[in-house]
Amino acid sequence: MSIPFIKASACGNDFLLIDGMHAPPDLAAFSKRACDRHQGVGADGVEWLFPDKSSDVHARLFNADGSEAEISGNGTRCVAAYWISEHGGESVAVRTGAGVKVCTLAGRSGNEFEFETDMGEPQVGDPFSIKLAFGEVSGIPVSMGNPHFVVFVEQYGPGWQAEAAEIGKHHDFKYGINVEFVRCINKGDIEARFFERGVGETQSSGTGSCASAVAAISAGRASSPVKVRAPGGTQSVRWAGKVFLRGPARIICRGEFFV
Repeated sequence: MSIPFIKASACGNDFLLIDGMHAPPDLAAFSKRACDRHQGVGADGVEWLFPDKSSDVHARLFNADGSEAEISGNGTRCVAAYWISEHGGESVAVRTGAGVKVCTLAGRSGNEFEFETDMGEPQVGDPFSIKLAFGEVSGIPVSMGNPHFVVFVEQYGPGWQAEAAEIGKHHDFKYGINVEFVRCINKGDIEARFFERGVGETQSSGTGSCASAVAAISAGRASSPVKVRAPGGTQSVRWAGKVFLRGPARIICRGEFFV
């Protein structure tokens, strides 16, 4: 038995896209196995695609560790790229665990796509501090339909991943949290590093880029629109009531995973 998949990437944040008609009984266990970078295909997560009456497609996201997440901005863009490559069109409405997100096609060259996605209204909390083994750290909580904690830094220390991992599992965050370390370059440019729930360090993050930009704007460190630079590439975020995320998505390959 085999399960067909598409692999896609958005700024180095990679996903397997699988039609829900092929879904095994245990989505979590299969997703974890398929995402393993040594014994599986390798990915940050699996987007399971199902029919939906009020949108083009319903995407359920499972992280690399098998946990289910509300949404990935980059994963949603990958779903949109696949959908347009198969069905055509200029926009895709994707139902996620954080609601329906509309991805509007801004450009295409073969299997390379660019979209602007309506990510909805963010929820920004007041800054607060938490105590870690590393010391005290202050950050801004932001929800993009999933939770984030944005920490401003002057530079990235060699142990930032360990610090981010401790923040992500801190008892103040009952269900865990996505962590962004952000360095503000100027009012229109910021640099971010991402440590995501259920995955760990990632090359990029769509919702993380949105949270980073929103936190920087709310703190007076940036103004909309903001370019968010990450190891995997640059995305653009503008905040005008709603947050709009613009960035690329690339379809990499098709294959079969042997069960």
